[in-house]
Amino acid sequence: MRVVIQRVSEACVTVPAEDYVSSIGKGLLVLAAFIDEDTEEDLEWTAKKVAAMRIFDDNEGVMNLSVKDVGGEILAVSQFTLYASTVKGNRPSYIKAAKPDVAIPLYEKFLAKLEEHLGQKVGKGIFGADMKVSLLNDGPVTIIVDSKLRF
Repeated sequence: MRVVIQRVSEACVTVPAEDYVSSIGKGLLVLAAFIDEDTEEDLEWTAKKVAAMRIFDDNEGVMNLSVKDVGGEILAVSQFTLYASTVKGNRPSYIKAAKPDVAIPLYEKFLAKLEEHLGQKVGKGIFGADMKVSLLNDGPVTIIVDSKLRF
């Protein structure tokens, strides 16, 4: 499992075809991608890591607080393109990314685990939809986490 975490002042995902909007204020925009080999352990480890990552400033301006510590929110959006292979040619290959029959249940479980660790509802996108994501990156702070690199 691979995620890109962005510290934001606000973020929003819209799906015009579905008349759907999910938005947050201060918190984290989490772009998430899955592979066939991802397990419950990968989901748990990543969700816990996201909720506990200390990337918000304390009173001294040091990144020492988590999204939970600052009462922030999380917006999690599926993004299979995080597993793009760009080794050959100029057209990325997404062969490593999990197909929807595997990825959708993983995404839904990941959302539930994020909610469990954050202690509140998490905003979300619509899997496979043509989404428009807007954000006001705070910092900017952007972190990449890959559950397969945790060992």
